[in-house]
Amino acid sequence: MTSEKTNRTILRITGGDATDFLQNLVTNDISRLGDGPVYAALLTPQGKLLADFILAADPADPAAILLDVSDAFAPGLLQRLKMYKLRADVQIEETELQVKRGTGPAPEGAVDDPRHPALGWRLYGTEGGDDGTDWDALRVTHAIPESGVELTPDTYILEVGFERLNGVDFRKGCYVGQEVTARMKHKTELRKGLIPVAISGTADPGTEVERNGKAIGTLYTSAGDRALAYLRFDRMGEDMQAGPATLSPLP
Repeated sequence: MTSEKTNRTILRITGGDATDFLQNLVTNDISRLGDGPVYAALLTPQGKLLADFILAADPADPAAILLDVSDAFAPGLLQRLKMYKLRADVQIEETELQVKRGTGPAPEGAVDDPRHPALGWRLYGTEGGDDGTDWDALRVTHAIPESGVELTPDTYILEVGFERLNGVDFRKGCYVGQEVTARMKHKTELRKGLIPVAISGTADPGTEVERNGKAIGTLYTSAGDRALAYLRFDRMGEDMQAGPATLSPLP
């Protein structure tokens, strides 16, 4: 187990209105926190991603909620949450907590990562680090997007697999961006999305993917002979190019 600071910020949300406050804002059902951590996102009113995060009960204070978010998204998220809270009885503070994570035997006090069983466990405490898991290879295998890489501020969450990753609940009440997200789910067929592909050669994340001379998407994380790419489904096929690398759909 390595011990070092991870690139995550842990916020603590408290107050008599904390649960209702989050329930009215985020994509998932906060009432499920009693069963374990919840993966969710805060969206713009237009349905685009502002930040994705993991919510968990605070083991040191059952009345508090921990919010585990990428450092890259934390300042903007904190600013937006403070804007929304208005006169609600809600306090939001940045903590010194860090995250340990791993896929081997879980230490005491660890909780399951709610996105996918392959992501193992997370432990909130004074030390960060992980057990040496090849996270990029794991994410590529299971098409799990990463904050600030595949998940960017122009992301529509259903195009990157949020439903499959237990990050959105279509039966809960309204939340910010709910109308657009529900319409994409029930009234349209997704034309683009994040999928694993086979890759031959190397190219940097963010490289444009082309086929038959037309831009069809973007290459993201690579691991071995596989990668994640955000593609137009109607234009993808064999012999896709991302710079010097060749991509092809996986069976």
